[in-house]
Amino acid sequence: MEDQKERRLFFKKFFSFITFCAGSGFIFNDNKRIETGNSALRGLGPSIGNAAEAASLRIKRIAVEEHYTSEKICNYIESRVNAGARYNLGAGYKAAEHAAAFISDDRLKVMDKAGIDMQVISPVCLHEGLVDPVEATAASMVTNDETARIIKQYPGRFAGFAGLACHAPEAAARELERAVKELGLKGAMIYSHIHGEYLDARKFWPVFETAERLAVPVYLHPKEPPPDMIKPYLTYSALAGKIWGYAADAGLHAMRLIAGGLFDSYPNLQIILAHGGEGLPALMWRMGMGSDNSLPLKEGNAAFGPPSRGLLCKKQPGQYVKENFYVTTSGMFWVPVLEFLHKAMGADRVLFAVDYPAESSDLGVQSIESMPISDEDKNKIFHLNTERLLKL
Repeated sequence: MEDQKERRLFFKKFFSFITFCAGSGFIFNDNKRIETGNSALRGLGPSIGNAAEAASLRIKRIAVEEHYTSEKICNYIESRVNAGARYNLGAGYKAAEHAAAFISDDRLKVMDKAGIDMQVISPVCLHEGLVDPVEATAASMVTNDETARIIKQYPGRFAGFAGLACHAPEAAARELERAVKELGLKGAMIYSHIHGEYLDARKFWPVFETAERLAVPVYLHPKEPPPDMIKPYLTYSALAGKIWGYAADAGLHAMRLIAGGLFDSYPNLQIILAHGGEGLPALMWRMGMGSDNSLPLKEGNAAFGPPSRGLLCKKQPGQYVKENFYVTTSGMFWVPVLEFLHKAMGADRVLFAVDYPAESSDLGVQSIESMPISDEDKNKIFHLNTERLLKL
């Protein structure tokens, strides 16, 4: 009788211990070392719970550079062109050309397969192609209304950036305010130069003043170099695109914003750069950023020359890259480069992005997961930085 009681007590304690281990995520590995958290749960694999439970245990993922347009937007642009409006963007405006960028169940399936919880969608810049500023402003309002409608249609799956017609700067600033305050959008995406003009020109600064006042970022997206700069690329026309020209254009644009003193006037303004920062992080040393990322090189340093010669900014350019820019992982899925961005910019300044539909959502996720960094930093890159910056 005593033996039976002791046996029952032993099994009761044993199963209580097993339940505790499974519930808390503790597991012994082959070296008899106790692991906790995500590493332990990965060790347990699919044997614990179902798919929904597994999803709840993984890191949340928000992709921040995900392009879209809609049939309504395309049809609106086409109707204005048919009515006589001039359009000069390289990208066409026919709906059939942009079907891959529509919001649909197919997009949601891609997101779910990759484990992406939310996309921050940004409209393809068709509105910028309308040459007349009044036409372009009206098209941007139609576009932003459509973005807000889609976000409401799929609660929790999308947030959005506004599209602006910056060749009407004052109207663009007002539209940014409307988009943020009335539509709930989280900032703006601007496709680099506006009909050949860069935004360091002071006539465009009302847009940046509004962004800083509203505490929302501006996403500076690349496009092909402007007409007066593109000739050297055209011998090998692919150079004007993503293999070189996009980064050359957006990197130059960002440097013009720095050199023109924009961030001295608006020190809290934040700019997002795509594709690993369009080359800027790799050049911070040459911009006057010391190897320890702290003190700038002094002007007149014999080895480097005066970095600030001809610049209007008050600090060394590299300091602005660290203080006023975020970089994304969009279309940059090579782990050695991602490790460099993590070290050069710091985990707090890197945002996860895919560049959908041009790039693979699966590869975008896998590249971050493959980085030899802490889960804390992966959380920052995958979602925490974006949630903080966009106030999600």
